[in-house]
Amino acid sequence: MDSSAASTHAYDGVRTSGAPRALATEAVHAGRDDLARQGLHAPPIDLSTTYPSYDSRAEAARIDAFAETGAEPDGPPVYGRLGNPTVARFETALARLEGAESAVAFASGMAALTAVLLARASAGLRHVVAVRPLYGCSDHLLTAGLLGSEVTWTDPAGIADALRPDTGLVMVETPANPTLAEVDLRAVAHACGSVPLLADNTFATPVLQRPVEQGARLVLHSATKYLGGHGDVLGGVVACDEEFAGVLRRIRFATGGVLHPLAGYLLLRGLSTLPVRVRAASATAAELARRLTADPRVARVHYPRIGGAMIAFEVHGDPHEVIAGVRLITPAVSLGSVDTLIQHPASISHRIVDAHERRGAGVSDRLLRLSVGLEDVEDLWADLREALGATTGTSGTARAGTGTGTGTGAAAAGSAEVIPSPARGTASV
Repeated sequence: MDSSAASTHAYDGVRTSGAPRALATEAVHAGRDDLARQGLHAPPIDLSTTYPSYDSRAEAARIDAFAETGAEPDGPPVYGRLGNPTVARFETALARLEGAESAVAFASGMAALTAVLLARASAGLRHVVAVRPLYGCSDHLLTAGLLGSEVTWTDPAGIADALRPDTGLVMVETPANPTLAEVDLRAVAHACGSVPLLADNTFATPVLQRPVEQGARLVLHSATKYLGGHGDVLGGVVACDEEFAGVLRRIRFATGGVLHPLAGYLLLRGLSTLPVRVRAASATAAELARRLTADPRVARVHYPRIGGAMIAFEVHGDPHEVIAGVRLITPAVSLGSVDTLIQHPASISHRIVDAHERRGAGVSDRLLRLSVGLEDVEDLWADLREALGATTGTSGTARAGTGTGTGTGAAAAGSAEVIPSPARGTASV
Protein backbone atom coordinates (compact mmCIF):
# COMPACT_ATOMS: atom_id res chain seq x y z
CA MET A 1 0.00 0.00 0.00
CA ASP A 2 1.44 3.42 -0.92
CA SER A 3 1.73 6.21 1.63
CA SER A 4 -1.24 8.13 0.24
CA ALA A 5 -3.53 5.12 0.42
CA ALA A 6 -2.34 4.30 3.91
CA SER A 7 -3.15 7.83 5.07
CA THR A 8 -6.62 7.64 3.57
CA HIS A 9 -7.13 4.31 5.30
CA ALA A 10 -6.29 5.87 8.65
CA TYR A 11 -9.39 8.08 8.42
CA ASP A 12 -11.79 5.47 7.05
CA GLY A 13 -14.75 4.92 9.35
CA VAL A 14 -13.38 7.05 12.18
CA ARG A 15 -16.51 9.16 12.22
CA THR A 16 -18.93 6.31 11.60
CA SER A 17 -22.21 6.68 13.44
CA GLY A 18 -25.04 4.19 13.73
CA ALA A 19 -27.96 3.23 15.92
CA PRO A 20 -28.09 4.82 19.39
CA ARG A 21 -25.99 2.97 21.94
CA ALA A 22 -25.83 3.18 25.74
CA LEU A 23 -23.31 5.58 27.20
CA ALA A 24 -21.10 2.81 28.56
CA THR A 25 -20.99 1.17 25.13
CA GLU A 26 -20.19 4.42 23.34
CA ALA A 27 -17.40 5.15 25.83
CA VAL A 28 -15.70 1.91 24.81
CA HIS A 29 -16.41 1.85 21.07
CA ALA A 30 -16.87 5.40 19.73
CA GLY A 31 -13.91 6.47 17.64
CA ARG A 32 -12.85 2.85 17.25
CA ASP A 33 -15.60 1.52 14.97
CA ASP A 34 -13.24 1.00 12.03
CA LEU A 35 -10.47 -0.88 13.84
CA ALA A 36 -11.68 -4.44 13.29
CA ARG A 37 -11.95 -3.82 9.54
CA GLN A 38 -8.30 -2.79 9.57
CA GLY A 39 -7.25 -5.87 11.51
CA LEU A 40 -6.49 -3.76 14.59
CA HIS A 41 -7.61 -3.86 18.19
CA ALA A 42 -5.87 -0.86 19.79
CA PRO A 43 -6.11 2.52 18.01
CA PRO A 44 -2.90 3.45 16.17
CA ILE A 45 -0.93 6.55 17.11
CA ASP A 46 -0.07 8.70 14.10
CA LEU A 47 2.85 10.94 15.08
CA SER A 48 3.49 12.38 11.62
CA THR A 49 3.69 16.14 11.35
CA THR A 50 3.42 16.12 7.58
CA TYR A 51 2.19 13.75 4.88
CA PRO A 52 3.49 13.09 1.33
CA SER A 53 1.45 14.23 -1.65
CA TYR A 54 2.49 14.15 -5.31
CA ASP A 55 -0.54 16.09 -6.53
CA SER A 56 0.02 19.71 -5.50
CA ARG A 57 -3.00 20.93 -7.48
CA ALA A 58 -5.28 18.67 -5.47
CA GLU A 59 -3.60 19.81 -2.26
CA ALA A 60 -4.22 23.43 -3.20
CA ALA A 61 -7.90 22.70 -3.76
CA ARG A 62 -8.22 20.92 -0.41
CA ILE A 63 -6.50 23.75 1.44
CA ASP A 64 -8.76 26.30 -0.28
CA ALA A 65 -11.80 24.31 0.81
CA PHE A 66 -10.59 24.15 4.39
CA ALA A 67 -9.85 27.87 4.48
CA GLU A 68 -13.40 28.61 3.34
CA THR A 69 -15.40 26.36 5.68
CA GLY A 70 -13.07 24.65 8.15
CA ALA A 71 -14.48 21.29 7.09
CA GLU A 72 -12.07 18.40 7.47
CA PRO A 73 -10.33 17.65 4.17
CA ASP A 74 -11.32 14.53 2.29
CA GLY A 75 -8.56 12.02 1.64
CA PRO A 76 -5.24 11.70 3.43
CA PRO A 77 -4.07 14.15 6.10
CA VAL A 78 -2.18 17.25 4.99
CA TYR A 79 -0.32 18.64 7.99
CA GLY A 80 -0.40 18.05 11.73
CA ARG A 81 -1.76 21.51 12.49
CA LEU A 82 -4.67 20.94 10.11
CA GLY A 83 -5.73 17.61 11.57
CA ASN A 84 -4.54 14.26 12.86
CA PRO A 85 -6.18 10.81 12.61
CA THR A 86 -5.51 9.91 16.25
CA VAL A 87 -6.93 13.19 17.53
CA ALA A 88 -9.91 12.75 15.20
CA ARG A 89 -10.76 9.50 16.98
CA PHE A 90 -10.94 11.28 20.32
CA GLU A 91 -13.04 14.08 18.85
CA THR A 92 -15.47 11.58 17.37
CA ALA A 93 -15.86 9.73 20.65
CA LEU A 94 -16.37 12.87 22.74
CA ALA A 95 -18.95 14.26 20.31
CA ARG A 96 -20.87 10.99 20.54
CA LEU A 97 -20.78 10.99 24.33
CA GLU A 98 -22.02 14.59 24.48
CA GLY A 99 -24.68 14.05 21.82
CA ALA A 100 -23.17 16.73 19.58
CA GLU A 101 -22.51 16.76 15.84
CA SER A 102 -18.79 17.46 16.20
CA ALA A 103 -15.97 18.17 18.60
CA VAL A 104 -12.70 20.04 18.19
CA ALA A 105 -9.75 19.27 20.46
CA PHE A 106 -7.05 21.66 21.64
CA ALA A 107 -3.80 21.61 23.59
CA SER A 108 -5.58 22.60 26.83
CA GLY A 109 -8.95 23.66 28.17
CA MET A 110 -7.84 27.29 28.13
CA ALA A 111 -6.76 26.98 24.49
CA ALA A 112 -10.23 25.64 23.73
CA LEU A 113 -11.96 28.55 25.50
CA THR A 114 -9.63 31.00 23.78
CA ALA A 115 -10.64 29.62 20.39
CA VAL A 116 -14.34 30.03 21.22
CA LEU A 117 -13.83 33.66 22.26
CA LEU A 118 -11.79 34.37 19.13
CA ALA A 119 -14.47 32.76 16.99
CA ARG A 120 -17.14 35.06 18.38
CA ALA A 121 -14.88 38.12 18.23
CA SER A 122 -14.13 37.42 14.58
CA ALA A 123 -17.87 37.82 13.96
CA GLY A 124 -17.82 41.21 15.72
CA LEU A 125 -19.40 39.78 18.88
CA ARG A 126 -16.96 40.56 21.67
CA HIS A 127 -19.40 40.86 24.56
CA VAL A 128 -19.78 37.88 26.92
CA VAL A 129 -22.38 37.35 29.62
CA ALA A 130 -21.10 35.02 32.34
CA VAL A 131 -22.18 33.57 35.66
CA ARG A 132 -19.73 33.22 38.53
CA PRO A 133 -18.08 31.18 39.77
CA LEU A 134 -16.06 29.88 36.86
CA TYR A 135 -12.65 28.23 36.87
CA GLY A 136 -10.22 30.93 37.99
CA CYS A 137 -8.29 31.19 34.71
CA SER A 138 -11.55 31.32 32.71
CA ASP A 139 -12.66 34.18 34.96
CA HIS A 140 -9.33 35.94 34.44
CA LEU A 141 -9.36 35.50 30.67
CA LEU A 142 -12.76 37.18 30.49
CA THR A 143 -12.18 39.88 33.11
CA ALA A 144 -8.74 40.97 31.94
CA GLY A 145 -9.92 41.43 28.36
CA LEU A 146 -6.80 39.71 27.08
CA LEU A 147 -8.56 38.81 23.84
CA GLY A 148 -10.39 42.11 23.51
CA SER A 149 -13.57 40.71 25.01
CA GLU A 150 -15.88 42.51 27.44
CA VAL A 151 -17.74 40.61 30.15
CA THR A 152 -20.92 41.29 32.10
CA TRP A 153 -21.19 39.18 35.25
CA THR A 154 -24.69 38.33 36.34
CA ASP A 155 -26.79 35.60 37.93
CA PRO A 156 -28.98 33.31 35.83
CA ALA A 157 -32.07 35.43 36.40
CA GLY A 158 -30.29 38.44 34.93
CA ILE A 159 -28.98 36.86 31.74
CA ALA A 160 -31.77 38.06 29.44
CA ASP A 161 -31.41 41.65 30.64
CA ALA A 162 -27.61 41.54 30.24
CA LEU A 163 -27.72 40.61 26.55
CA ARG A 164 -26.68 43.26 24.03
CA PRO A 165 -26.60 43.40 20.21
CA ASP A 166 -22.87 42.58 20.36
CA THR A 167 -23.23 39.68 22.83
CA GLY A 168 -21.59 36.65 21.26
CA LEU A 169 -21.65 34.19 24.12
CA VAL A 170 -23.21 33.29 27.45
CA MET A 171 -20.96 31.16 29.65
CA VAL A 172 -21.79 29.07 32.70
CA GLU A 173 -20.07 26.24 34.54
CA THR A 174 -22.24 23.70 36.32
CA PRO A 175 -21.40 22.27 38.76
CA ALA A 176 -19.12 25.24 39.18
CA ASN A 177 -15.46 25.29 40.12
CA PRO A 178 -14.88 25.27 43.08
CA THR A 179 -18.19 25.74 44.93
CA LEU A 180 -20.12 23.05 43.00
CA ALA A 181 -22.98 25.52 42.50
CA GLU A 182 -25.47 24.38 39.89
CA VAL A 183 -27.64 26.24 37.39
CA ASP A 184 -30.71 25.14 35.46
CA LEU A 185 -29.22 24.75 31.99
CA ARG A 186 -32.57 24.52 30.25
CA ALA A 187 -33.76 27.77 31.81
CA VAL A 188 -30.47 29.50 31.04
CA ALA A 189 -30.54 28.33 27.43
CA HIS A 190 -34.05 29.76 27.08
CA ALA A 191 -32.87 33.10 28.50
CA CYS A 192 -30.04 33.21 25.95
CA GLY A 193 -32.40 33.41 23.00
CA SER A 194 -30.29 33.26 19.84
CA VAL A 195 -27.00 33.83 21.67
CA PRO A 196 -24.97 30.60 22.00
CA LEU A 197 -24.75 29.13 25.49
CA LEU A 198 -21.36 27.67 26.42
CA ALA A 199 -21.56 25.19 29.31
CA ASP A 200 -18.36 24.05 30.98
CA ASN A 201 -19.10 20.39 31.68
CA THR A 202 -15.70 19.49 33.12
CA PHE A 203 -16.95 18.54 36.59
CA ALA A 204 -20.07 16.64 35.53
CA THR A 205 -18.80 14.92 32.37
CA PRO A 206 -21.36 13.43 29.95
CA VAL A 207 -21.85 10.63 32.46
CA LEU A 208 -23.84 12.96 34.75
CA GLN A 209 -25.23 15.54 32.33
CA ARG A 210 -25.25 16.38 28.64
CA PRO A 211 -25.76 20.13 28.19
CA VAL A 212 -26.62 19.86 24.47
CA GLU A 213 -29.82 18.03 25.42
CA GLN A 214 -30.75 21.00 27.63
CA GLY A 215 -30.16 23.66 25.02
CA ALA A 216 -26.46 24.49 25.24
CA ARG A 217 -24.85 24.97 21.82
CA LEU A 218 -21.27 24.63 23.01
CA VAL A 219 -19.88 22.24 25.63
CA LEU A 220 -16.40 22.87 27.02
CA HIS A 221 -14.15 20.35 28.75
CA SER A 222 -10.78 20.63 30.31
CA ALA A 223 -9.97 17.15 29.02
CA THR A 224 -7.01 17.13 31.40
CA LYS A 225 -9.45 16.24 34.15
CA TYR A 226 -11.97 13.38 34.01
CA LEU A 227 -11.74 12.64 30.29
CA GLY A 228 -8.05 11.76 30.62
CA GLY A 229 -8.57 10.62 34.18
CA HIS A 230 -5.03 9.70 35.16
CA GLY A 231 -3.26 13.01 35.69
CA ASP A 232 -0.87 12.45 32.80
CA VAL A 233 -2.26 14.41 29.84
CA LEU A 234 -3.20 18.01 29.02
CA GLY A 235 -6.02 18.76 26.62
CA GLY A 236 -9.23 20.66 25.95
CA VAL A 237 -12.21 20.06 23.71
CA VAL A 238 -15.37 21.82 22.56
CA ALA A 239 -18.42 19.81 21.47
CA CYS A 240 -20.71 21.74 19.13
CA ASP A 241 -22.49 21.67 15.79
CA GLU A 242 -20.47 21.15 12.62
CA GLU A 243 -20.79 24.76 11.47
CA PHE A 244 -19.16 26.13 14.61
CA ALA A 245 -16.63 23.28 14.57
CA GLY A 246 -15.46 24.51 11.18
CA VAL A 247 -14.74 27.95 12.62
CA LEU A 248 -12.87 26.41 15.56
CA ARG A 249 -10.73 24.28 13.23
CA ARG A 250 -9.73 27.33 11.23
CA ILE A 251 -8.75 29.17 14.41
CA ARG A 252 -6.86 26.14 15.69
CA PHE A 253 -4.93 25.97 12.43
CA ALA A 254 -4.11 29.68 12.53
CA THR A 255 -3.18 29.90 16.22
CA GLY A 256 -1.51 26.51 16.59
CA GLY A 257 -3.28 25.35 19.73
CA VAL A 258 -3.36 21.74 18.51
CA LEU A 259 -3.64 18.63 20.64
CA HIS A 260 -0.64 16.33 20.35
CA PRO A 261 -1.47 12.90 18.87
CA LEU A 262 -0.14 11.06 21.92
CA ALA A 263 -2.44 13.19 24.10
CA GLY A 264 -5.31 12.33 21.75
CA TYR A 265 -4.53 8.64 22.18
CA LEU A 266 -4.45 8.92 25.98
CA LEU A 267 -7.71 10.87 26.04
CA LEU A 268 -9.43 8.30 23.84
CA ARG A 269 -8.20 5.58 26.17
CA GLY A 270 -9.45 7.58 29.14
CA LEU A 271 -12.95 7.80 27.71
CA SER A 272 -13.26 4.02 27.66
CA THR A 273 -13.31 3.87 31.46
CA LEU A 274 -14.99 7.25 32.08
CA PRO A 275 -18.43 5.92 33.15
CA VAL A 276 -16.91 3.35 35.50
CA ARG A 277 -14.51 5.85 37.05
CA VAL A 278 -17.10 8.60 37.51
CA ARG A 279 -19.68 6.32 39.09
CA ALA A 280 -17.21 4.68 41.47
CA ALA A 281 -15.65 7.98 42.56
CA SER A 282 -19.10 9.56 42.91
CA ALA A 283 -20.25 6.86 45.32
CA THR A 284 -17.19 7.45 47.49
CA ALA A 285 -17.63 11.22 47.30
CA ALA A 286 -21.26 11.01 48.43
CA GLU A 287 -20.21 8.99 51.48
CA LEU A 288 -17.36 11.37 52.33
CA ALA A 289 -19.74 14.33 51.98
CA ARG A 290 -22.08 12.66 54.46
CA ARG A 291 -19.28 12.09 56.95
CA LEU A 292 -17.87 15.59 56.56
CA THR A 293 -21.32 17.04 57.20
CA ALA A 294 -21.45 15.27 60.54
CA ASP A 295 -17.95 16.33 61.59
CA PRO A 296 -17.94 19.25 64.08
CA ARG A 297 -14.69 20.58 62.64
CA VAL A 298 -16.40 21.22 59.28
CA ALA A 299 -18.53 24.33 58.96
CA ARG A 300 -20.21 23.60 55.65
CA VAL A 301 -20.26 20.99 52.89
CA HIS A 302 -21.10 21.66 49.24
CA TYR A 303 -22.12 18.67 47.13
CA PRO A 304 -24.17 18.91 43.93
CA ARG A 305 -27.59 17.40 43.40
CA ILE A 306 -26.46 15.54 40.30
CA GLY A 307 -23.69 13.85 42.27
CA GLY A 308 -20.15 13.58 41.06
CA ALA A 309 -16.69 13.07 42.49
CA MET A 310 -16.08 16.66 43.66
CA ILE A 311 -16.67 17.96 47.18
CA ALA A 312 -16.14 21.46 48.54
CA PHE A 313 -16.12 22.05 52.27
CA GLU A 314 -15.36 24.88 54.66
CA VAL A 315 -13.59 24.27 57.96
CA HIS A 316 -13.87 26.13 61.26
CA GLY A 317 -10.10 26.10 61.66
CA ASP A 318 -7.17 26.84 59.38
CA PRO A 319 -7.63 25.24 55.92
CA HIS A 320 -3.89 25.42 55.29
CA GLU A 321 -3.34 23.01 58.18
CA VAL A 322 -5.63 20.50 56.49
CA ILE A 323 -3.59 20.78 53.30
CA ALA A 324 -0.39 20.26 55.26
CA GLY A 325 -1.87 17.36 57.20
CA VAL A 326 -2.92 14.93 54.47
CA ARG A 327 -0.73 11.91 53.76
CA LEU A 328 -2.68 9.62 51.41
CA ILE A 329 -4.50 12.43 49.62
CA THR A 330 -2.29 14.52 47.35
CA PRO A 331 -2.26 18.29 47.92
CA ALA A 332 -2.18 19.51 44.32
CA VAL A 333 -4.09 21.48 41.70
CA SER A 334 -6.18 19.84 39.00
CA LEU A 335 -8.84 17.17 39.52
CA GLY A 336 -10.51 14.16 37.99
CA SER A 337 -7.62 11.75 38.46
CA VAL A 338 -7.77 8.18 39.77
CA ASP A 339 -6.10 9.44 42.96
CA THR A 340 -7.66 11.94 45.36
CA LEU A 341 -6.47 15.55 45.27
CA ILE A 342 -7.12 18.46 47.63
CA GLN A 343 -6.40 22.15 47.20
CA HIS A 344 -7.22 25.57 48.67
CA PRO A 345 -8.91 27.54 45.84
CA ALA A 346 -8.36 30.98 47.37
CA SER A 347 -4.61 30.32 47.33
CA ILE A 348 -4.23 28.54 44.00
CA SER A 349 -6.92 27.85 41.37
CA HIS A 350 -8.85 31.08 42.04
CA ARG A 351 -6.01 33.24 43.36
CA ILE A 352 -5.99 35.18 40.11
CA VAL A 353 -9.60 36.33 40.68
CA ASP A 354 -10.08 39.59 42.59
CA ALA A 355 -10.49 38.75 46.28
CA HIS A 356 -13.77 40.67 46.65
CA GLU A 357 -15.26 39.05 43.55
CA ARG A 358 -13.94 35.67 44.63
CA ARG A 359 -15.61 35.84 48.02
CA GLY A 360 -18.79 37.24 46.49
CA ALA A 361 -18.98 34.17 44.28
CA GLY A 362 -18.83 31.91 47.34
CA VAL A 363 -15.13 31.06 47.27
CA SER A 364 -14.41 31.73 50.91
CA ASP A 365 -10.94 31.73 52.45
CA ARG A 366 -11.85 28.61 54.44
CA LEU A 367 -13.07 26.61 51.44
CA LEU A 368 -11.24 23.43 50.41
CA ARG A 369 -11.86 21.53 47.16
CA LEU A 370 -11.59 17.74 47.17
CA SER A 371 -11.39 15.69 43.98
CA VAL A 372 -12.24 12.15 45.05
CA GLY A 373 -10.42 9.31 43.31
CA LEU A 374 -10.73 5.54 43.33
CA GLU A 375 -9.16 4.73 46.70
CA ASP A 376 -11.13 2.91 49.40
CA VAL A 377 -13.49 5.23 51.24
CA GLU A 378 -12.23 4.14 54.67
CA ASP A 379 -8.64 4.96 53.81
CA LEU A 380 -9.63 8.37 52.49
CA TRP A 381 -11.75 9.13 55.54
CA ALA A 382 -8.97 8.12 57.89
CA ASP A 383 -6.63 10.57 56.13
CA LEU A 384 -9.18 13.39 56.17
CA ARG A 385 -10.07 12.78 59.80
CA GLU A 386 -6.40 12.96 60.78
CA ALA A 387 -5.82 16.11 58.70
CA LEU A 388 -8.88 17.80 60.19
CA GLY A 389 -7.47 17.06 63.63
CA ALA A 390 -4.68 19.52 62.89
CA THR A 391 -7.13 22.41 62.61
CA THR A 392 -8.15 24.72 65.40
CA GLY A 393 -11.23 26.86 65.64
CA THR A 394 -14.79 26.98 66.82
CA SER A 395 -16.44 23.57 66.84
CA GLY A 396 -20.06 23.00 66.02
CA THR A 397 -22.35 20.91 63.92
CA ALA A 398 -21.57 21.07 60.25
CA ARG A 399 -24.41 21.79 57.88
CA ALA A 400 -24.95 21.04 54.24
CA GLY A 401 -24.42 23.96 51.92
CA THR A 402 -27.53 25.67 50.58
CA GLY A 403 -25.82 28.28 48.48
CA THR A 404 -22.47 29.70 47.62
CA GLY A 405 -22.51 33.28 48.73
CA THR A 406 -24.01 36.59 47.72
CA GLY A 407 -23.84 38.81 44.67
CA THR A 408 -23.17 36.94 41.44
CA GLY A 409 -22.39 33.83 43.45
CA ALA A 410 -26.01 33.66 44.51
CA ALA A 411 -26.69 32.25 41.07
CA ALA A 412 -26.63 28.77 42.49
CA ALA A 413 -28.41 29.31 45.79
CA GLY A 414 -30.08 26.11 46.89
CA SER A 415 -28.02 23.92 44.60
CA ALA A 416 -26.05 21.90 47.16
CA GLU A 417 -27.26 19.16 49.45
CA VAL A 418 -25.65 16.23 51.19
CA ILE A 419 -27.09 13.28 49.31
CA PRO A 420 -27.13 13.68 45.52
CA SER A 421 -29.62 12.45 42.99
CA PRO A 422 -28.58 9.23 41.23
CA ALA A 423 -26.13 9.65 38.40
CA ARG A 424 -27.89 9.69 35.04
CA GLY A 425 -25.29 7.50 33.43
CA THR A 426 -27.49 5.10 31.46
CA ALA A 427 -28.76 7.50 28.83
CA SER A 428 -28.48 6.42 25.23
CA VAL A 429 -26.59 8.50 22.70
